[in-house]
Amino acid sequence: MKSTVETLSPTRVRLAIEVPFVELEPSLKKAYREIGQQVQVPGFRRGKIPAAVIDQRVGRGTVLNEAVQEAIPQNILAAVREHDLKTLGRPEVEITEFNDGDSLNFTAEVDVRPELTLPDPATVEVTVDELQIDESEIDEQVKNLRERFATLKTVERAAAEGDYVQIDLNATVDGEDVPGGSASNISHEVGSKQLLPGLDEALVGLAAGDDTTFTTQLVGGDFAGRDAEVAVTVRTVKEKELPELDDDFAQMASEFDTIEELRADLREKVSRGKRVEQIYAARDKALEQLVAAAEVPAPEGIVREEVESRKQAMVDQLERIGASMEEYLAAEEKTEEQIDAELTEAATEGVKIQLLLDTLADAEDTQVSDDEFGHEIVHRAQRAGMAPQQYYDQLVRSGAAGAVFGDVRRGKALASVMEKIKIKDSAGNEVTLDALRAESEQAHDHEHDHEH
Repeated sequence: MKSTVETLSPTRVRLAIEVPFVELEPSLKKAYREIGQQVQVPGFRRGKIPAAVIDQRVGRGTVLNEAVQEAIPQNILAAVREHDLKTLGRPEVEITEFNDGDSLNFTAEVDVRPELTLPDPATVEVTVDELQIDESEIDEQVKNLRERFATLKTVERAAAEGDYVQIDLNATVDGEDVPGGSASNISHEVGSKQLLPGLDEALVGLAAGDDTTFTTQLVGGDFAGRDAEVAVTVRTVKEKELPELDDDFAQMASEFDTIEELRADLREKVSRGKRVEQIYAARDKALEQLVAAAEVPAPEGIVREEVESRKQAMVDQLERIGASMEEYLAAEEKTEEQIDAELTEAATEGVKIQLLLDTLADAEDTQVSDDEFGHEIVHRAQRAGMAPQQYYDQLVRSGAAGAVFGDVRRGKALASVMEKIKIKDSAGNEVTLDALRAESEQAHDHEHDHEH
């Protein structure tokens, strides 16, 4: 095999490869063997059919094509090793010349990792927003906690917004009952807009035993798009009672004895969340600086693959909730071109960051231990709701285990960057990674508990 490499851009090369016919012999023999296993010829045992008979039955061209399809990837790999290329993504192959008995000549265009000149992360300085907590944020946390411990009390009055009612519903179109359009004893929060359009307005002012009708447009079923008359009867009206904000409430809702201790704990949680947000903001700004300083180019083929992958993930997610891309575009008031442009921008940025982190990992000779890789597999398997071994086997079958390994390695390179950069807030205070470590330890403890 002879090969030459031509640089098309900092991120793409074209390999020209010539494979003498004699080097195709092993692939040709394998092709005859595999095709011989698949065809049946009277008078011959399966797998024992002579080559001449196979040529006659399926055609010499079919066998040659099978051999070439196997030989091309092997020779691309050999050429990549010979020229010490760091390839990315799938090569685009074009056979330039091939006749039976002659050399196979083909080209393979493939994206490659660009050579980057990396700035020292220690020279990177980023500024993030100052950590400020308003008492209203703590009030909001307390309010949410009170809501969780609220009780419902029956009242002898008309329903108002925020009340809970038990109701019966029955929908008709032109006097005919709508299939599935009746329900009894449903609990509904007035004003929540959780059920039919027009229902909340109709309920305000109705007491237990009262009934009324209202008109709503049906969105599904046989009468979709038609106006329906809906009869609603109120069985009971209940108001939400929030517990008093005192020490008794603190003891009921938390492990603390006093409301002051509870508020202090909530303040610490809000503070920790904001410190983590600061670190994530610093990470994004640092990566942006490093990518710009290293002038990282984005390989077009990889960006294209990433856009296709992200778009397919969007379609799959929409299908899972019973929606289509057309419905999503209508709801978002966007065109498919706009979505493609957004995905391309995000994918380009993502690919540039990956290339930067891969180069950093190489520069620091970042290693990934079996434990680190295994921990990531366990983590992803839990998120996917699968057993770790089953998840790993699936990764290996789909050829994606290497990608996960790459993600872990890039994660370690990023952690190394974060240790070196200087982070200050807008007031000039130094920001450390302590919050992120605390958060990650908590997450690890939670995972550990889950595993046991």
